[in-house]
Parts: sequence; C-alpha cells; structure tokens
Amino acid sequence: MTTSSNIDPATIRAYRETHYCVEGKAPITLRVGQRNEALAALHEATGVQSSAFVTAWNPFSQNCDDDSNARRQKALADELANLGFKVIEGVGRHPIDEWGEPSFLVLGISLEAAKELGARCEQNAIIWAGADAVPELVLLRRGRGE
Repeated sequence: MTTSSNIDPATIRAYRETHYCVEGKAPITLRVGQRNEALAALHEATGVQSSAFVTAWNPFSQNCDDDSNARRQKALADELANLGFKVIEGVGRHPIDEWGEPSFLVLGISLEAAKELGARCEQNAIIWAGADAVPELVLLRRGRGE
C-alpha cells in the first residue's frame, strides 16, 4: 500500500525490516507482507480473525528513557486488560542494529480498534493481520488532507 506520510522514509523502511517477535509457549516471528502459518494457527486456536502487534514505547519514534517507556507500556497493558483482550508479550526487533521495543500481540482486535489504540499510544504505525495471517504495516500518520 503506497500513501503519503509524515513519517521519515528511513523509519518506514526500518518498520518493514523489523522482526515482530511474539513470545510465549510457541514463539512466532512476524514479518511484514509474509503470510505466517503459526499466526494463522494461533488465530484458529484462539477463535479470532485478526490481531495487531502494538507498543507504547518511544512515541512517534522519539527515544524516551526506560522508566517513561515502562510506564507507558504498563498503561497499555492495563488498558488492554480492561478492554478484555487476550495478549501475548513480544518485542519488535530490528535485525541489523538490535534495536527493540517491548510490544503486545493483541488477539481479536479489529483494524479500526487497533488503529485507534496505536494513535492513543502516539505511535507512527502498527502491525495488523487479518484472516489471511499476512502482517501488514499500517501507517497512522498520513500526509496533509488524508
């Protein structure tokens, strides 16, 4: 999907290159644009049609201190629990520079709800996968007039 965005192209490229690692009993590594059989099986096993990989770390890709990021992530965890979502902890990790951010795979969340959640967490983008289990990069900060 090609759209104009307020996000630096290098940042978008980094998002596309990142490995979105779902932890837990059966670890899964999600890659943008690549169908993931393990994610499809997880969707089926949990009775959901979709999921999103989200974080509250480093709003708008601006580095924050660890304490601030931890508070933001705890608030996100609390919100997801209050909304009743089943989540699995994970980390978004860039394969070259080892940059990483703690994240959550949120099971059963709609695209619109995931976008709203990402916006509330002041994120540039989220990773969302529908019934096809193909993770896609969803940019949240568009160019003017979009």
